[in-house]
Amino acid sequence: MEFRRLGASGFKVPVLSFGAATFGGKGEFFSAWGNTDVAEARRLVDICLDAGVSMFDTADIYSTGASESILGEAIKGRRDQVLISTKATFRFDDKPNSVGSSRYHLIHAIDAALKRLGTDYIDLFQLHGFDAMTPVEETLSTLDDMVRAGKLRYLGVSNFSGWHLMKSLAVADRYGYSRYVANQTYYSLIGRDYEWELMPLGLDQGLGAVVWSPLGWGRLTGKIRRSQPLPATSRLHKTGDMGPQVDNEYLYRVIDAIDEVAKETGKSVPQIALNWLLQRPTVSTVVIGARNEEQLRQNLGAIGWNLSAEQIAKLDAASEVTPAYPYWHQRGFGERNPRPV
Repeated sequence: MEFRRLGASGFKVPVLSFGAATFGGKGEFFSAWGNTDVAEARRLVDICLDAGVSMFDTADIYSTGASESILGEAIKGRRDQVLISTKATFRFDDKPNSVGSSRYHLIHAIDAALKRLGTDYIDLFQLHGFDAMTPVEETLSTLDDMVRAGKLRYLGVSNFSGWHLMKSLAVADRYGYSRYVANQTYYSLIGRDYEWELMPLGLDQGLGAVVWSPLGWGRLTGKIRRSQPLPATSRLHKTGDMGPQVDNEYLYRVIDAIDEVAKETGKSVPQIALNWLLQRPTVSTVVIGARNEEQLRQNLGAIGWNLSAEQIAKLDAASEVTPAYPYWHQRGFGERNPRPV
């Protein structure tokens, strides 16, 4: 297993992390992802650790805390062997202050997560979304207090815009608060918006990408093909409208290119999609999910080899789209606005 620095920090993480959103299966949305119980979770953790996948990512809203609780049970007795990544910000229950990045909610959410996870510290804590109703200074001072108290080791964000991140980093620098070093971001062969602004920002400011949904919200599993019905087992039946939208013709064009590379490499569609991500700038770790042991072992086959430059170019060309303004305009000034490398 390869380990990379998380952004500009001194903290190293495995290039593959395990996403525990399939743990619990509470509610219609998360039950469509999976309903892994404690026994199966222990088995998946065993396989991950054997392969060197030592970081596990979850969030308080995943199955209303059940994901964190099950992960905590699955790693019991081996906390020193794992890295825990979790998140909070989204509404947890119907209480007035059970949402956002206020001092009140963050302190409560972090303490509750620690209890569910059965640990006294979190290796990487991320804000799940930007809270425009809470002053950035309040949020960052609270997180800095939690770092100084030893409850959190490193900080990150998820689903932030570029200006959200830069404002936060500027405030952290102004007051000497702990800086964000991670950006948990949606990025895939069929979702490359991250490259337009957040990737250059990550390079400039030292943020490592923690990639979520690297298989395009379940569309790059290898089971979706042109002129074929959606597989009966696909979670897209229930969650397709809730995640990133993808034009079907664009999706099929990318899958056609992946199929060509699959014939050349002998690798599967998801393995190629994951390997492509691991060769992109700023990517520190890619969060893989799995409903079962078979899916996990399939995804683990994404490491230990590399796509060739020609194969990457083929995938790049198939998945290229015209970016929104001002990014398409900036590409005309490549002499002073080079693409990230």
